[in-house]
Amino acid sequence: MSTQSRSGTPHAARPPVDDTSVPSFESSGGDWDEIAAEIAELGEERIVVNMGPQHPSTHGVLRLMLEIDGETVTEARCGVGYLHTGIEKNMEFRTWTQGVAFCTRMDYLAPFFQEAAYCLGIERLLGIEDDVPDRAQVIRVLLMELNRVASHLVCLGTGGNEMGATTVMTISFTAREEILRIFESITGLRMNHAFIRPGGVAQDVPAGLSEDFWHMDTEVRKYLAQLGDLMLANPIFKSRLVGTGHLNLAGCMALGVTGPVLRSAGLPYDVRKSAPYCGYETYDFDVPTSTDADCYSRVVLRIEECYQSLKIAAQCIERLERSVGEPVMVADKKIAWPAQLAVGTDGAGNSFEHIREIMGQSMEALIHHFKLVTEGFRVPAGQVFQTVEHPRGELGVHLVSDGGTRPYRAHFRDPSFNNLQAVALMCEGGQVADVVVAVASLDPVLGGVDR
Repeated sequence: MSTQSRSGTPHAARPPVDDTSVPSFESSGGDWDEIAAEIAELGEERIVVNMGPQHPSTHGVLRLMLEIDGETVTEARCGVGYLHTGIEKNMEFRTWTQGVAFCTRMDYLAPFFQEAAYCLGIERLLGIEDDVPDRAQVIRVLLMELNRVASHLVCLGTGGNEMGATTVMTISFTAREEILRIFESITGLRMNHAFIRPGGVAQDVPAGLSEDFWHMDTEVRKYLAQLGDLMLANPIFKSRLVGTGHLNLAGCMALGVTGPVLRSAGLPYDVRKSAPYCGYETYDFDVPTSTDADCYSRVVLRIEECYQSLKIAAQCIERLERSVGEPVMVADKKIAWPAQLAVGTDGAGNSFEHIREIMGQSMEALIHHFKLVTEGFRVPAGQVFQTVEHPRGELGVHLVSDGGTRPYRAHFRDPSFNNLQAVALMCEGGQVADVVVAVASLDPVLGGVDR
């Protein structure tokens, strides 16, 4: 016996298959009550659902594998690695200074924190921590604190959008634009700046920064007040977040969770206070905490942290006004690269005075400039671990030098990677809709996870 294919070609008929032992759930007819009864006879049913990667509620390329019973999540697991960049390995083949352009791209929403941690580690290996000019440290603090506000605004905006509150997103991103304009005026870029360098920063802040800052400060505070009015007393918002994604202090400590999630469980751990860097011990600010340990408390804390960061940034502006003209890079020209930057009509580049010296007046300066740019400076052999308080928690960098001009090893302890371990504890036992809220409260950025 044979049958005809669609193209008309005869082929042998398949032998009948005994599929009586295999339950069928095809909706090819029959009553739904009969199908439901058949499912009940089978006993426990295991349904596994993939959320992501490339899902609008998993912050990019996070993959969540959910085992569900109806709408209840019985098991939740994370799958990472879909955005692997190889940044840490690439840094082994670049000079110490060039490494800044790589690590700034890890957590692309908080680039200044990777830059600062990396450069602080290099400065400790070089033994020049006390030689970095105060003005450079103030600029670093200013950039990091404004970056903290911008990062939290993305967290609040995307989290609101994932729950259907588009207005929350538009207000958050409008506020963030005000901060990105400040970044662009200082570094020339909105993201991935590579502005913090070993020994200081690439160049001084532009004239008129104070006026731009105070305008930004007024606007951002206005938008933060709007966000508070929209979210914190909203009954729908509270019904979605209060009591959702609960993770107590014991769970945070067991999983190494840090940042706003840890502080929402009551522990006021903040690297800026526990192990100050860049002169943070000289600034006046508070570390807000809560004991509710749920998604709602993390929103409240992030908004309050934005106000505290603006408070620190205002102190930075006052210090910059008192230190105009002071250096922003170490005096040692064997480390200070690039040298004497200036912003001209063609963008950022070496100043005309520096070019005139190395090209027409000093052969030694030209040779030194060439070797510093192409080969880089040498870092004494050793290793160091440096931490900073990232918007998502404690960021650590482990640097190993073999005495050469390139890192022997560079490894980053990104807070998003560690915090994602909490997904199972926060989501299991809740509903599928609560998974969206719980993940948003962690605020993961996969560029830092898959480095």
